[in-house]
Amino acid sequence: MSTDTQRYKGFKFLKMDPKFRVSVPTNWRPEASAALYLLLSKEHDMPVVKVLSQEAYNQRVHLVENSDLTPVEKSKRLGKLAMLCREASLNEQGKLLVPKDLSEMAGITADSDVTLAGRGIHFEIWSKANFETKLALEMAEEEDDDLGIF
Repeated sequence: MSTDTQRYKGFKFLKMDPKFRVSVPTNWRPEASAALYLLLSKEHDMPVVKVLSQEAYNQRVHLVENSDLTPVEKSKRLGKLAMLCREASLNEQGKLLVPKDLSEMAGITADSDVTLAGRGIHFEIWSKANFETKLALEMAEEEDDDLGIF
């Protein structure tokens, strides 16, 4: 596994501005004109906005296409992914616009505290409260760490 598959690491506390924009850290910014996709999702039954690079989006498509699902199920999953993703880009100042309706579905309001969490090939935008809950859940999870990572 190359280090490119772990591009987004750590988490950063930031603020959503009044126009539902958040500054993306410099080292997390894609190259100019690179596509990004916003995907409303759920983790631990909490809403979150996943920010996918073209590579992360393609990886999800590849996973479905190479699965053992029936052609009908593959078509449904790929259709759902396409429908739920919204194209996005950073402005010249490195701010990402997360549309108001998408932000609000994720529990994020204008001028609120948010957390950007790196997840390797993509990153997530969490409301402060939901991220605190997620972090506590992930730290408490009992996992066999036979690799000695944690």
